[in-house]
Amino acid sequence: MASVSSSSCLSKAVRQHYMSLPQGEKCQVTYIWIDGTGEELRNKTRTLDSEPESINDIPEWNFDGSSTYQAEGSNSDMYLIPVRMFRDPFTLDRNKLVLCEVLKYNRLPAETNERASCNKVMEEVKDHHMWFGMEQEYTLLGIDGHPFSWPVHGYPSPQGPYYCGVGAKNAYGRDIVECHYKACLYAGVKICGTNAEVMPSQWEFQVGPCEGIEMGDHLWVARYLLHRVCEDFGVVATLDPKPITGNWNGAGCHTNVSTMQMREERGLQYIEEAIEKLRKKHSKHIRVYDPRGGQDNARRLTGLHETSSINDFSAGVANRGASIRIPRQVGQEKRGYFEDRRPAANCDPYAVTKAIAHTCLLDSEEEED
Repeated sequence: MASVSSSSCLSKAVRQHYMSLPQGEKCQVTYIWIDGTGEELRNKTRTLDSEPESINDIPEWNFDGSSTYQAEGSNSDMYLIPVRMFRDPFTLDRNKLVLCEVLKYNRLPAETNERASCNKVMEEVKDHHMWFGMEQEYTLLGIDGHPFSWPVHGYPSPQGPYYCGVGAKNAYGRDIVECHYKACLYAGVKICGTNAEVMPSQWEFQVGPCEGIEMGDHLWVARYLLHRVCEDFGVVATLDPKPITGNWNGAGCHTNVSTMQMREERGLQYIEEAIEKLRKKHSKHIRVYDPRGGQDNARRLTGLHETSSINDFSAGVANRGASIRIPRQVGQEKRGYFEDRRPAANCDPYAVTKAIAHTCLLDSEEEED
């Protein structure tokens, strides 16, 4: 079995003694932010005198950006701007988790702060009541980088029995999945489901429906909770789009999209119009669907393992090998939503939802990219 961290082997009984001590009226608030990689999360905690009632009760804070790939040491202070508050499933009520935007010394958005520009677009399209649901795939690894529960030498049986699988031979790490699910529900994250994926040790959870900027906020906090739960178990959750080379499925973050018009009667025509706009902007979207401008997705979008080719755009009803899938039920009812299957597992949900909203609702009819 893949190795686990030493920290996870510390006595949980001893920890529980301290965790059960009363804290009076004081409140622990854990600030969470995206670091300079655009993929990793950081956090730190402070004490407030009382439980905050809303995000407006959470003060701004700062951190050393030179230690998070976000600033030079000579001018390293960065601002943490609280934007959304959740309950803390690790230290429990009355304590809070707070997602923050990062601003530079001049109070302009940091380079990896995609939320600021995403929020502007979502405000522009708010009358369309755009809903998103994102399906986050991830893979469990030991701290040595070897897939969790895979044989130390060699490989498990080929793909087939693992998707939505049951039993010790088919499902690797379900305790982590179930604990993460409960943590999300407690926190107030809009998690709506989970399942084992096609590759062994690979899982998926779904967040949504969320409207506008809420989608990115809830998915980032769900990712934070996943990493924290995995930390307790001593394993690692990777969002690498192709963690294992060869005949194994990659990991995506399929994004479901629906506007008010798409949900109403005869909404299929608006879905088809949106898909045509997305076709014309395929290259643009590929560039923003992973943090490295398409390089990560190129390892995953090969046209094999339930993906489309990164170089081609396609759409179809119930087609999991297409860029855009129209669910069969939507095709029958002529209204609903569509699924963009191109975003990589390590995508920034703010960048993805911003691009989709802008292309589908704000871009004028322009020539193909």
